[in-house]
Amino acid sequence: MKKISLLGCGWLGLPLAKSLIEKGFLVKGSTTSSAKISILEKAGIEPFLLELSETGINGDISSFLENSEFLILDIPPKLRGLQKENFVTKIENLIPYIEKSSIGKVLFVSSTSVYSDTNSVKLITEETIPYPETESGKQLLEAEQLLQNNTSFKTTVVRFGGLIGENRHPIHFLVGRQHIENPDSPINLIHQLDCIVIIQAILMKNYFGEIVNAVAPFHPNRATYYTQKAIELNLPLPEFDQSKPSFGKTISSEKIERVLNYTFQKPQL
Repeated sequence: MKKISLLGCGWLGLPLAKSLIEKGFLVKGSTTSSAKISILEKAGIEPFLLELSETGINGDISSFLENSEFLILDIPPKLRGLQKENFVTKIENLIPYIEKSSIGKVLFVSSTSVYSDTNSVKLITEETIPYPETESGKQLLEAEQLLQNNTSFKTTVVRFGGLIGENRHPIHFLVGRQHIENPDSPINLIHQLDCIVIIQAILMKNYFGEIVNAVAPFHPNRATYYTQKAIELNLPLPEFDQSKPSFGKTISSEKIERVLNYTFQKPQL
């Protein structure tokens, strides 16, 4: 059986690890919380307590990578709140350990935030030149390039749209808010289930050394979608500011549908 090291068993990583085990993979998984070690063990994951920092790596990273063919990196930048970090430095600290290990293929979970909302091209494909506007997008793009430019292993970058799923939906951040901008900009979301199945497809088809966008082919405007979602969930309606022009982008997932012969599990969100 093939071994996978999955760095980051959080909201996406933990159900992903469980699904990979069901597919016959042996999975090593990391967490930064000692309280989650038993949760990983019960799920059949070989657990490791690891934390990447700007000064180094806390934990036995060498054993975590040992004998694995694949490494999945699912550790988003922490750039909100008071304690911001240099995510790029964390990846730089990790790379020498990957180089010395048995890892030949890396899958990096990134984000469509690497693309500008004000790009003159409204339909975004993998050929669109990224111009990130947020600090998170800038650091993700730099991390992508560090990994893909390394010749010791092959990296596929998956740029997911906004993540939704069980207990997670952006409507909860908009409930009852007023004067929300960009009412006519399209949504670019993807369900947790599709994230998991897409990652599995990349592994099973050995599709490495690539960049792919992954967003559900469903792009109503923000005002229509979030108003309807609030009604469905019986939540206070968000109020959008219609006085200013909207700007935004539509992310195309045509490439992943074509090259992986992929059909979205949750095309309507």
